[in-house]
Amino acid sequence: MKREKSNRTRIVGLRFTPEEYAKIESRFRASTSRRLSDHIRKHLFNKPIIATYRNQSLDDLMEETMMLTNELNAIGKNINQIAKKFNTLKLIPEFKEQLIRFELEKRILFNKIDEVKNHTQKIAERWLQL
Repeated sequence: MKREKSNRTRIVGLRFTPEEYAKIESRFRASTSRRLSDHIRKHLFNKPIIATYRNQSLDDLMEETMMLTNELNAIGKNINQIAKKFNTLKLIPEFKEQLIRFELEKRILFNKIDEVKNHTQKIAERWLQL
């Protein structure tokens, strides 16, 4: 549903039984609506509701890929912090050798992170077109 540029200032509170809410949530999840409020608004104003055209397995894959990307980003940030710490300890020759190996591994990891990001972007574009 396209967002209207008007401010919605009125709030309507509704209470549902667990069974009623489960039905509403089930219908919402089976639609293409991004927000429950948009879905309910469509029902109230008799606007067309589009059933899911998206592949649930693709949704699951996208969610998992996004989680992995976030984890890889966190690992990358940790590696950067370690590298900064190593750079302050260049006094000992062994540290310098380990730092060089570390930097090489870091580059490999960051290249893989970029590959995952690009792959995620392709999946997201395809997912959003469905």
